[in-house]
Order: sequence, then C-alpha cells, then structure tokens
Amino acid sequence: QVQLVESGGGLVQPGGSLRLSCAASGTIFSINAMGWYRQAPGKQRELVARITSGGSTNYADSAKGRFTISRDNAKNTVYLQMNSLKPEDTAVYYCNADKVKVSQWVFLDYWGQGTQVTVSS
Repeated sequence: QVQLVESGGGLVQPGGSLRLSCAASGTIFSINAMGWYRQAPGKQRELVARITSGGSTNYADSAKGRFTISRDNAKNTVYLQMNSLKPEDTAVYYCNADKVKVSQWVFLDYWGQGTQVTVSS
C-alpha cells in the first residue's frame, strides 16, 4: 500500500510564502510524475504544477512565476514553493503520484489527503 503524506499548509498573509511537501511511502519501484492540485470551495479540482521523474515541469498559468515545483526522487518527495500568495490561492492542496510502479506489472495513481492553504489578512 502506498501513502502520500502532505505537510506545510496553513494561514498566510497576502504576499507571503509557503512550502508544501509530499512524501510517498510504501512499496514503490518508481513514480512517473508527481504533482499538486487544488480545489477551492465550489470549484473543480485543478492542476497547479506537475513534475516528471526526469524533471520536466508544467504549471497552471496562475502559478507561473510565483510557484516552483521540485522533486527528490531518492526520497519519493515532491515540494511546492509558493511565493507572492494571493487570496485566490486559498484552497485545499492535494498531492498526486502518477503511474506508481508497485509491482512488475502494476501501475497505480495515488492522492494525498489534502492540506489547507488560506491566504488572508
């Protein structure tokens, strides 16, 4: 069984910064991509940023220039550095691990439990 454990959320003032972390544990041979998604009240879950095992990244337009995703493959951990936070960044942030190889022929996707980010003065 694979688990994703997120940390780093909280309350921050507009213009502030937060760093989210997500560590994957369990029987893991490899992970194709890891990413962060968010869901605000009344809205659909949306991609924030994603990074492949090779280091290729893609960002939502709203995150470009403010957020940076990084990954430690040896630790199966992904990070999201969020700077210049805005009230509209308020949401529950979810970690995702895509195509996790858990055995020779089995690849599964996993989600974390979510961490709340609130940007407010």
